[in-house]
Amino acid sequence: MGQIGSFGEIIFEVSIDKVRSFDDFSRSASSRWNAHERFGQKPRSEFLGPSLDVINFVMRFDARFGMDPKAEMDRLLSWCREGRAETLIIGGTPIGMDQWTITSVTQNWLTLDGTGKVIIGEADVTMEEYMRK
Repeated sequence: MGQIGSFGEIIFEVSIDKVRSFDDFSRSASSRWNAHERFGQKPRSEFLGPSLDVINFVMRFDARFGMDPKAEMDRLLSWCREGRAETLIIGGTPIGMDQWTITSVTQNWLTLDGTGKVIIGEADVTMEEYMRK
C-alpha cells in the first residue's frame, strides 16, 4: 500500500484495492500590504504580513477502485460546511504552519449507473490555512 499523505481521517492512498488520491495540486502564497495616501506624492507602502496560503487540488473517486464516490464527495462537503480544521500531511511532512480548512468543494458527477448511483466522480477542493495561534 502506498500512503501519499492525509488530511485528518482522510488517507490519500494508492493500492491494488483502493485509490484515494489527488491531481493538479497547487499552493499559492501572497502577502498583505497597505497603501498610505500622501498629498501630492505617491502612496507609501506598508507590509502588513503574510496572507493565508491556499491549496487547490482535484480528487477522483471511482467505484471500480474501492470507493463510494458520492460518500467520499459528501464527506468533503460536510467538512467544508462544518469548518473542520485538520493537519495536511503529504509525503510524511506537514504542510504549512498549522492546520487547513476546506473552504470550497465542487462535486462533478462524471458517470452514473442506470439507477442514478455515482460510479465516477471528482471533487475540486480548495483549502486555506487555519491559524489557531
